[in-house]
Amino acid sequence: MQKGAIFPLFYLPPIEYFSHIVEQKNQLYIENAEHFQKQSYRNRASIHSPNGKLDLIIPVTKGSKNHTMIKDVKISYDFNWQRVHIMSLQTSYRSSAYFEYYEDDLMPFYEKKWYYLFDYNEEFFNLILEFLKLNVSYNFSNDYHREYSEALDFRTSIHPKQSFGRNLKTYFQVFDERNGFLPNLSIADLLFNQGPQSNKYL
Repeated sequence: MQKGAIFPLFYLPPIEYFSHIVEQKNQLYIENAEHFQKQSYRNRASIHSPNGKLDLIIPVTKGSKNHTMIKDVKISYDFNWQRVHIMSLQTSYRSSAYFEYYEDDLMPFYEKKWYYLFDYNEEFFNLILEFLKLNVSYNFSNDYHREYSEALDFRTSIHPKQSFGRNLKTYFQVFDERNGFLPNLSIADLLFNQGPQSNKYL
């Protein structure tokens, strides 16, 4: 791999993720040959609910263990998680300045059924790039490498159990008077509260 950066695909990634995307957007690789990592942002996102931080988790089918290739991980529809997620987003952000601006484009992701998590995340990723007006092109890794000597590797450094190493500026959040400012939530939180200004924030 040439110099640049390699990223996993996440579900509604945290702000940290896109701050690095902005910096590395000219030489960007998406990891598509790794094994699925449980309890990571690959199938979860954190939003600011009326009661504080809330994790939205996409369930995957049984057998999607750590040894399963990311492209082979199937989304489970044993319960209607899509309805839970969109209702949580509506409850949390209906009163935000820009939720209605993005809502129609988001709805297909909570109505249509995707077979594979990777495909779902990639389509969502491309939609968010459009929202952010980021002109980003990327290639896929195609082969798994434990380490890269040339490229910056963000496959394990962005994780729910790890704190973000940078000081993020605050911005208005719907429930900040109740819960205080919650940093490094899903990019959805930034978009719904800041709208077109999200790009400048990043």
